[in-house]
Amino acid sequence: MARTGVRQGERIRAVLIAGPTASGKSALAIEIARRTGGVVVNADSMQVYADLRILTARPSEAEEAMVPHRLYGHVDGAVNYSAMRYASDVTALLGELRGEGRLPILVGGTGLYFKAVTEGFSAMPPVPEAVRAAFRMRAEGLETVALHAELARVDPAMAERLKPSDRMRIMRALEVFEATGRSLASFQGEREPGPLGEEGLLRLFIHPERETVRRQIDSRFEAMIEAGALDEVSRLKARGLDPLLPIMRAHGVPGLIAHLDGEISLAEAILRGQADTRAYAKRQVTWFRHQMAGWQAVSPSDALGAALAGLEG
Repeated sequence: MARTGVRQGERIRAVLIAGPTASGKSALAIEIARRTGGVVVNADSMQVYADLRILTARPSEAEEAMVPHRLYGHVDGAVNYSAMRYASDVTALLGELRGEGRLPILVGGTGLYFKAVTEGFSAMPPVPEAVRAAFRMRAEGLETVALHAELARVDPAMAERLKPSDRMRIMRALEVFEATGRSLASFQGEREPGPLGEEGLLRLFIHPERETVRRQIDSRFEAMIEAGALDEVSRLKARGLDPLLPIMRAHGVPGLIAHLDGEISLAEAILRGQADTRAYAKRQVTWFRHQMAGWQAVSPSDALGAALAGLEG
């Protein structure tokens, strides 16, 4: 089997495992780490947060005890964590693992994280918290369409790229302009290299049958509720965090908060969470198909064999 992304005889420096949610990625990463003495490294934008172990399907404590896991639950939910921050954390971690002679096994479903550590990322400017807070206070009472109109006035290039209903990205573009006086578009062309580069990588995309993923997503969401996901969301809600923060938009959170507010039943919240997660899984497959050239697509049953064959050369 071809060693995707690796020249003949080249040493594997890292294993990258991607795929839609509920496709068995984490179990595969653990097994590879067990066999190689490697370290499982999170590449999922929601599993970085400490607040939602159950609802984001982070590895259990028992799974984490089987092999070393890194970059899981290391970020507080009040933080607007980004692909740039992730690449920085991975850069530091790779230096540590190289010193120990351990194989990093990056696993997750966030395409931007994989792009950030391989192809690099646009050098987006940090927005000072004081600027962010002042702008969001001013924007709180404004409709999204009004914010888009403001963006069109100060940064027409970005306004043309964004849908008038995309509040999160409109806010980001306005904050960057407020902080720097420059269009966000001007930063997007400035690319910094990723810490992994693109050589010596074994890249696998786990691609199960669509109906199988749909069934697994639905059953897993119900299992999360039974395991205490609603209590997790209740504690998160009590923190009173900015609703635009990534953690507040994690799959299942909006519906469960609506239930806690008495707006919908728990059954309706579960159905909403399942539907949102299924739609996300579909988007993940589409993203990797169009954005991540050079990845080897394998079925869940063939994934371990493909990984071991790639590592053996």
